[in-house]
Amino acid sequence: MESKWRHQKLYPILGTLGIFFLLYLNFDFHFPVVVWRLPEMAFVGVNRTRFVLLHEGRQEDFYVNGWNSYWLMQESVRAPSRRRVAEMLNRGARMGLTVCRTWAFSDGPFPNALQLRPAVFDPTLFKALDYVLVEARKQGIRVILSLVNNLNAYGGKAQYVRWAREAGINVSSSTDSFFSHPIIKGYYKAYVKAILSRKNYFSGVKYSDEPSIVAWELINEPRCESMSCTSDLQAWIAEMAAYVKSLDQKHLVTVGLEGFYSLKSNDSHRANPGKWAAMLGSDFVNNSAIKDIDFASVHAYPHSWIPEADLEAKVKYLSRWVDAHISDGENVLKKAVLFTEVGAPLSNEIGGVHDRETILKTVYNKIYESAEKREAGAGVLIWQLLVQGVDEYRDKFSFIAWKYPSTYKLILEQSCRLKNVSSEVYTRNKKDPCFSHMSR
Repeated sequence: MESKWRHQKLYPILGTLGIFFLLYLNFDFHFPVVVWRLPEMAFVGVNRTRFVLLHEGRQEDFYVNGWNSYWLMQESVRAPSRRRVAEMLNRGARMGLTVCRTWAFSDGPFPNALQLRPAVFDPTLFKALDYVLVEARKQGIRVILSLVNNLNAYGGKAQYVRWAREAGINVSSSTDSFFSHPIIKGYYKAYVKAILSRKNYFSGVKYSDEPSIVAWELINEPRCESMSCTSDLQAWIAEMAAYVKSLDQKHLVTVGLEGFYSLKSNDSHRANPGKWAAMLGSDFVNNSAIKDIDFASVHAYPHSWIPEADLEAKVKYLSRWVDAHISDGENVLKKAVLFTEVGAPLSNEIGGVHDRETILKTVYNKIYESAEKREAGAGVLIWQLLVQGVDEYRDKFSFIAWKYPSTYKLILEQSCRLKNVSSEVYTRNKKDPCFSHMSR
């Protein structure tokens, strides 16, 4: 009887489940991803120059070791590539990394565009972004979501200008009009509202209520084509930061700056990599000082910014760059400073030590020293990490961390020492990547 029951009851059930699984693989998001109870997460806030986790009745300092993988939404569109997203987030967690910065934009008439035209969205891409947030939370990873690109990749501000011109609006072809024209600013606000009010297809949680989101980044690396745009950029940041805050009071807001100083920044402009950096319309101090900007963001690419310098000169420059921004965060802005992109190529140096490791170690040590003193250096995000099978997103600063054991070890060590600084009551468990590493 038991054997007959198996044939009559169990096998048909297994067969039905198999059919549903195949349908899921073939039709992607036509069937929802199974989501059990998601882990609880504290929201991230700021306390003067420090990030803090907002537990009920108490705050806990939170220093960030993280990374960039801008491609997560693009790779989450279909089931086979979604596995690579899950792997990337899992690998990050296994290195003790806590924050990933990724794109929440893809603008324009091309395959896998999220925003097809102003305020018109591809629902499949929105579900892909939903998946990123659910999978990040499952892995204990928090995310920073960037809302538009200054560059042309994935549409960027140039696409917004094209949309306005295609609509018959008399607007300059210069992308500077992105920061000043009321119609284009309206396009951006409509996009922001759609993102912040989005309810996750899989979890049912509105983005504005999602604790795995650390912050909204207004724009990746804002620059002006002409110096006359400087005041427009400043006004745009103030307007858009206030608009985001009007829709969402639970998450932090940052600009997305590279960190360049204008010539008006007293002596700080001396930290710039060259005179050209002061001519791009952005200004680290003034842009970051805006009331609704919760923390300052900085990038660091010494190999691109001072390409003719040798490694020793690059390290000296980088040390000054990091010191200047931490000092301004602590003493001028009174805000945390997060290095949201730090990149270097793999080039080998004497003794087999990679340029990348030398650059990373320089910034890591500065952040750790700042954290120990409870100053404004809040953390570092590497540019950028990949997994096998995503070569189309590769650039000269990208790498698969676990293929380079010494780099992997350096990243893990930074994660562990920042974790120890973050909490006076921190206790490791066997699931914590720092458990075995710090017990050696």
